[in-house]
Amino acid sequence: MRIALLTRNPKLYSHQRIMEVAIARGHEIVPIDYLRCYMNITSRKPEIRYMGEKLQGFDAVIPRIAASHTFYGMAVLRQFEMMGVYPLNESVAIGRSRDKLRSLQLLARDGVGLPVTAFANNTGRSDDIIEMVGGAPVVIKLLEGTQGIGVVLGETHKSAKSVIEAFHGADINILVQEFIKESEGHDIRAFVVGRKIVATMERAGPEGEFRSNLHRGGSAEKTDLTSAERTAALRAARSMGLNVAGVDMLRSKRGPLVMEVNSSPGLEGIEQATGKNVAKSIIEFLERNAKPGRTHTRGTG
Repeated sequence: MRIALLTRNPKLYSHQRIMEVAIARGHEIVPIDYLRCYMNITSRKPEIRYMGEKLQGFDAVIPRIAASHTFYGMAVLRQFEMMGVYPLNESVAIGRSRDKLRSLQLLARDGVGLPVTAFANNTGRSDDIIEMVGGAPVVIKLLEGTQGIGVVLGETHKSAKSVIEAFHGADINILVQEFIKESEGHDIRAFVVGRKIVATMERAGPEGEFRSNLHRGGSAEKTDLTSAERTAALRAARSMGLNVAGVDMLRSKRGPLVMEVNSSPGLEGIEQATGKNVAKSIIEFLERNAKPGRTHTRGTG
């Protein structure tokens, strides 16, 4: 198989592991900086050029698109889809997962457990918004935030109201969510490939930090999921339409609550915490499924 790896930094652990496994299994894999691609948008003749050369002859494409470059990265991926190249994750599914509000609405529609979440445009109803999610403390999130950046804990009603009004005053869209006290700064990541969970870890934030992101100094260890947690993770990935996903959940008194579904989950933390060869599971999925024209959306939707 000839595989295109869409990445700006092929030296990252996740990308090195994917390339290492692909090559070991007899495939050719080519890292491509998607921001340096340019496209010919011609009826019935989609074309991508990179460094002056036409990109052609690929069987599959693995998108590892940074959140800050979602718009252009998805445009390049759609062009591959229109050329009949099989994507590990489709552009439409990535778009759903990257839009935090849309993803939560889709998860809620499909009955996936979520923290109570509010979204509004009118700051004059800040008191109602805070009470709607159960009162302070509340978690306030930027719609565009990643890796724990843009996530604020409003510990009191007064401080939460001030933060909400400050963000709205700067014309920044936010979500307000209930604070799950019993999670105690811990969360779970389930790594989904196809219809299977191939690895799971529990992450814990440093002392005094309610965010558990490894990028923010958190730690991780292998964990086992309950049947309810397994069902929630698989249903969440399916709701987004993702073949590969990192599903982040909190353990609460009322069961697992999904916080986010990541379309480009990192491999380093989960492989080191669990000892599982997650990169191998990804390549094996492509080996089973990558067929010409098998993309569901063909770059549309």
